[in-house]
Amino acid sequence: MDSSRQSLPEEEGASMDRNLPNSLHVGYWAGLKPNHPAIIDAETGAITTFAEYERGSNRVAHLMRKLGLKPGDQTVLMVENRPEFLVWFWGMIRAGLRVTPVSTHARPEEIDYIIRDCGADLFLSSGQNAEMAARCDLSAIPPAARLMADIPMDGFTSFDAALEGLPETPIDDEVEGIEMLYSSGTTGRPKGIRKPMPAGPFGEGGAMLRYFAREWHFDADTIYLHPAPLYHAAPLRFANRINRLGGTVILMRKFDPEACLANIEKYGVTHSQWVPTHFNRLLKLPGEIRAKYDHSTMKCAIHAAAPCPHDVKRAMIEWWGPILIEYYGASEGIGHCAITSAEWLEKPGSVGQAKMGRLHICGDDGEELPVGQAGTIYFEGGGSFAYHNDPAKTEGAKHPKGWCTIGDVGYVDEDGYLFLTDRKAFMIISGGVNIYPQEIEEHLLKHPKVADAAVFGIPNADYGEEVKAVVQLKDGQTGSDALSSEIIEFCRATLNHVKCPRSVDFIDVMPRGENGKLYKKTLLDPYWKGRKRTPADAIGEKGGAA
Repeated sequence: MDSSRQSLPEEEGASMDRNLPNSLHVGYWAGLKPNHPAIIDAETGAITTFAEYERGSNRVAHLMRKLGLKPGDQTVLMVENRPEFLVWFWGMIRAGLRVTPVSTHARPEEIDYIIRDCGADLFLSSGQNAEMAARCDLSAIPPAARLMADIPMDGFTSFDAALEGLPETPIDDEVEGIEMLYSSGTTGRPKGIRKPMPAGPFGEGGAMLRYFAREWHFDADTIYLHPAPLYHAAPLRFANRINRLGGTVILMRKFDPEACLANIEKYGVTHSQWVPTHFNRLLKLPGEIRAKYDHSTMKCAIHAAAPCPHDVKRAMIEWWGPILIEYYGASEGIGHCAITSAEWLEKPGSVGQAKMGRLHICGDDGEELPVGQAGTIYFEGGGSFAYHNDPAKTEGAKHPKGWCTIGDVGYVDEDGYLFLTDRKAFMIISGGVNIYPQEIEEHLLKHPKVADAAVFGIPNADYGEEVKAVVQLKDGQTGSDALSSEIIEFCRATLNHVKCPRSVDFIDVMPRGENGKLYKKTLLDPYWKGRKRTPADAIGEKGGAA
């Protein structure tokens, strides 16, 4: 299926972006409104103005040059949510570096792998993460480039001391760098997603920045609530975009549902970004808490990263109004779909039409499939990328015609709206029948005792695989054989029996990341220990990024 709807901001930009300045970066706004808040720490109320942001990031850029880093060199940043994260990140970007943020919850061996794989020339961490940083293997990084903020620490150079006395004006050879993000590793070792360095003049911003400004009304009056970890792809990119467009980021140290509502009211938040897990926790708040806070300033609530159960999304639309915008994309940046609340109510479950790139749905033979038939999702004309140090995986993500995929499966309807069915890596093949878990998972979430669910294939001697469900129950419920049978019958009453779980296991807490992504491989691996799965290995890593 070829969905011909396509938006190409590069070609249309002259008319649509006429109200945007040519330079889209912190320095522009520091000159225009130096004392305006760029970042507000929601926990303390501390304000970082655009002038402070500009001065601090310039000092970081000067330090990068002083340490010998040149455009294209690689840095790794392991820092918690704090206003300085964005300042330090932008300082590295304006020095033309590739910047890789890593999770502050990662294990040392995971961080070591990323440091080795990306060839890091510099490592920066903070006092809050000092213990973890001390356990990392930084032997390949020069001692002067092993930086620790906040506290003195053996084996590290003081970042704060290194910045002292450096100029607060731009470096002479200012050039724009780029983030190099790693997949979350839900289907194996994380892979670095290497994209071309920005080609335009420093501060130009690029097509995606201007697309979001145009489509979602990001501008200098935007007040953006940021409740997610900055080391994730979409949260980092959106926070950076808001500041580049002159808006204010309300930065939360960690997600707290009531605190989110309080911050929306306190700061007059206009835009925000969420994942379905956030929505679930917001909806679980007592009615009197939900009614306590004013959210009338909110114009746009963006969400992605994981499928949102239909009842959860409907409940959020009923509560906040038709301001939810869902998008589908990935860290690889191969394409972008989006859907408004009004569209979604007409097309429940869709992630929208292609806004950047052209959709193609293909079978295993690479041929395009008819409308309504599920197959591998490819984008034509999106951004280019490579998986760092993995040419085979990079090649595996490409169609013979040059289109790209991250391994997701879905179909397009007669109006060009995309519906996801699942990851190709987690497709179940039972007796030669392809079964997509997402439909089953969504049905399980309708059971009154089920809080979360994961479905995948486990070995079966006759059929190759059979359908297994792992369920997290709602508070106050207890797993039992009787409840397992009840859940299976609940599925059989509605779904094709081939799709129904043949067994149900219970789990206390579903393994989800802070961005709501389900680490299904963690659940699946014990059932396949010592055996090879039938489905193909994952092609890419869905990142929910844009």
